[in-house]
Amino acid sequence: MSAISRIAVGALALSVAALALPAAAQTKIEFFFPVPVEGKLAREMTRLVKSYNDSQKDVEVTAVYTGGYDDTKLKAQAAAKAGKSPAVVLMSANFNVDLKLSGDIMSLEPFLKGEEATRTTFLADFWPALHANAVVDGELYAVPFHNSTPLLYYNVDHFKEAGLDPSKPPRTWAELVDAAKKLTKREGDKVERYGFSMPAGYDYLGWLMEALSMSNGGRYFNEEYGGEVYYDQPSMLGAARFVEDLIFKHKVMPQGVVEAGGVSTSFFAGKASMVLLSTGSLSFIRDSMKAPYDVAFVPRNVRNAVPIGGASLVMFNGQSEESKKAGWKFIKWLSSTETLGGWSRFTGYFAPRRSSYDTAAMKEFIAKNPDAKVALDQLPYAKPWFATYQTVAVRKALEDEIQAVMNGKKKPDQAVKDAQKKADDLMRPYVEQTALKLPQ
Repeated sequence: MSAISRIAVGALALSVAALALPAAAQTKIEFFFPVPVEGKLAREMTRLVKSYNDSQKDVEVTAVYTGGYDDTKLKAQAAAKAGKSPAVVLMSANFNVDLKLSGDIMSLEPFLKGEEATRTTFLADFWPALHANAVVDGELYAVPFHNSTPLLYYNVDHFKEAGLDPSKPPRTWAELVDAAKKLTKREGDKVERYGFSMPAGYDYLGWLMEALSMSNGGRYFNEEYGGEVYYDQPSMLGAARFVEDLIFKHKVMPQGVVEAGGVSTSFFAGKASMVLLSTGSLSFIRDSMKAPYDVAFVPRNVRNAVPIGGASLVMFNGQSEESKKAGWKFIKWLSSTETLGGWSRFTGYFAPRRSSYDTAAMKEFIAKNPDAKVALDQLPYAKPWFATYQTVAVRKALEDEIQAVMNGKKKPDQAVKDAQKKADDLMRPYVEQTALKLPQ
């Protein structure tokens, strides 16, 4: 064999060997996500993840549906404890303080530094009202993905029938009571239609009580310290009395605990004329409501104020460096202007990036669906979402007591005192750990 032939054979062998080598391995990561409101969110999120996987070859994301917000927190923590940390989790935005304190989630500051970015520049495009729930102890721990505020939804036909102007929805608690009385329909002792309804299940109730307490002029919790809530203050007491009066004095709201699904079903069936629900329910209501409806700000007593809700993207500790890099790359894609805009149009949540509203697709959507703009108009009055040490348990301490009020088993004055005591007991370990110990 000639030297040229030997070279050719050798080159061919090298080529075959190269072909036999596996391609650069993809980094495989898991993404936990909840579906906390009605609608086809799980299917759309699955489609989004497939779209991302198809768009590049470096990362393969497996989407894992994990139930509601509280369930997602428990499942992600359990997976991490078992040594199988999910790379990225779409987590309730108010869990970040608790998760940071427990050491479950990682700071995202190293990723920013690697891109020569700062927290300030990174968050510049996100609505200012969202920053507080993304930052813990001066560091970025979460990237806003979908966000909400409560909204007042109302049946336009019912308003007209009751002699109310649907272009002038109630702006205050007094106006809400007056409208709800006119909207409520009775046949003898039986209520055929309630003027007002709101969810009272766990998570939702705490969020709405935060809205009512703040719109009554108060603070729900200390936004800068994880061990302080204000359940026994006049603003919360007034909110609890308002809820009690809607049920037992004015009789315009059903007694007992009604879950979010029951509230929306009543609204669709014409059994409730006004309801407090999340912005995140907007797409579901738009698709399901047969009668004309409209949306408005949450009525105030002292001031306009609503809490931010929704979920943010976080990364759990206990991952390999490759998994961390892959997770951050996926977060950047999920939180892009285009992806967030599309998710907002599909779900009803407002997009956390301001630039999403500069796109042609979003401008066209808002023009066709002006109800999607109300949450944005309410943003100047938005406050951070409740976040403390032991967030879920501390939140339930209030929810249990307000549910007792709504069932007629406890008066508001005692309920808020008992809620405060329970919350203080739950937060005591953190308070004792952080309290200044003076020399004896």
